[in-house]
Amino acid sequence: MNYFTWKETGLTSDCTSLDAMASRFEESARLMRKLAAEGFSLTIKEKKQLIMHSDPKIFTHWGFINEESPYKQLLLISEEI
Repeated sequence: MNYFTWKETGLTSDCTSLDAMASRFEESARLMRKLAAEGFSLTIKEKKQLIMHSDPKIFTHWGFINEESPYKQLLLISEEI
């Protein structure tokens, strides 16, 4: 399963107004909804939030880097290749 770790360390740390903070949260919410609509899911593992997708093509289409170990990634390669 493809995944990357979600780390929120200051989504609004560079905002200078409440309006800017609200816009940042709204922008992030739109992105999370789009990810959910594309079949991404959230899994908690060892107190980390992992955003996952079962289809590596969709995962890479979004530009995400798979954090799964290289051995596990090799297991995902189709035998047809």
